Amino acid sequence: MRKIFLLTLLACCMLLGAVAQAAQITDVKWGVNKADVLRIVVDVTDTAGYAVDMEGDTLNLTVNADKGAQVPHSKAVKSSLADSLKIVDKGSYTVVRVPLKQRLLEKSYKAFVLKKDPATGRPFRVVLDVTPRQASYSGSGAATTVVSNRPVVSNRPTKNNSSIKKNTVIKTSTAADKKADKKKSSSKKKNDNKKNTAAAKTETTVNKPVNKSDADKLAVIKGNGRFRTSGGLDGKIITLDAGHGGSDPGAIGSDGTKEKNITLAITKIVKEILEDKGAKVYMTRTTDVDVFGPNASDAEELQARVNVGEKYNSDMFVSLHINSSVNKNIGGFSTYYYPKTDNDLRLAQNIQNKLAANFGVDDLGVRQANFYVIKRISMPAVLVEMCFISNEKELTLMKGQWFQKKTARLIAEGIEKYFA
Repeated sequence: MRKIFLLTLLACCMLLGAVAQAAQITDVKWGVNKADVLRIVVDVTDTAGYAVDMEGDTLNLTVNADKGAQVPHSKAVKSSLADSLKIVDKGSYTVVRVPLKQRLLEKSYKAFVLKKDPATGRPFRVVLDVTPRQASYSGSGAATTVVSNRPVVSNRPTKNNSSIKKNTVIKTSTAADKKADKKKSSSKKKNDNKKNTAAAKTETTVNKPVNKSDADKLAVIKGNGRFRTSGGLDGKIITLDAGHGGSDPGAIGSDGTKEKNITLAITKIVKEILEDKGAKVYMTRTTDVDVFGPNASDAEELQARVNVGEKYNSDMFVSLHINSSVNKNIGGFSTYYYPKTDNDLRLAQNIQNKLAANFGVDDLGVRQANFYVIKRISMPAVLVEMCFISNEKELTLMKGQWFQKKTARLIAEGIEKYFA
């Protein structure tokens, strides 16, 4: 009898130990990026399953883990999507409820997990990204998985995205055409503007002068539409876009560090590495300037960057940026693409894989986005977000030459693998 009692007691102790070791939620964080995407991150002590569902106007993230005592029952949120979130303890699982201020379209939310990283001390995480309706709506009545249709070169809103379809098309001209076009120019303001734009430097004919107050008259260059996707780096034409610049500083760190300076420094290193391997590399800007020129609209500035890639009939276009969030705990690399060719996703995967495998920061993955510069250019293109300037640890890293050189090298390696 005594033996049975001891065995029963031992079994109970083992059961209690197993319960004590069950996955537990230690924190629930949130953040909003430049594209107004709401991100919710649930920190868990161990691997845990999850599910996402809509209940009326409430989005529920269910995680198969206990709610830790230190985790509050609710948190205030500053987002166009929600004002708060609730963390509900259901015993063996926990539900994060997000009362929404707007009705979501299908596929407007996406959940994924980030593995535990002992090197950086980051726990297992369940991540939920929620995209605002206006950012995920394609305009054709169909839901898409894009992150945003806002330009990413600045925080200013584009005057009228819908007018881009009516853009003036520019084609490369002969010497005679250029001479004739110069005779047609009757506006000194037009000539002054062209000196400050990437479009002017292409020596092409413009059907109509650029009118900064009318996005319908954007100067658009069209290349030959041909690009190479294999055969090695030697001889390939690549356009690199250092995000922001000139009057647009981009995101700004707590110590005043400006995104535009970090992107330019890294872009220059990428250029040098690729050229050493035989590629022909162009940059949308090589100094701290606006690509189109001062006082440009977002549409003009973004199109000027696209024009550089088109002018040189590039095989690839890579735009480099630094991310930012109101949640200072969020960090990591992410790479965005728009599926206009069969190679955009493959390019994004090659670059993101290199960055994710060689840095001790979060892998935020490859994501589809409706960003202007990667959507409206004809060749395969990606936009790389190289960590978060709002994250103090990553801010310190990105200011150092070690980070800048390593990031540039890995991006170049990803590009090289794409052409292999």
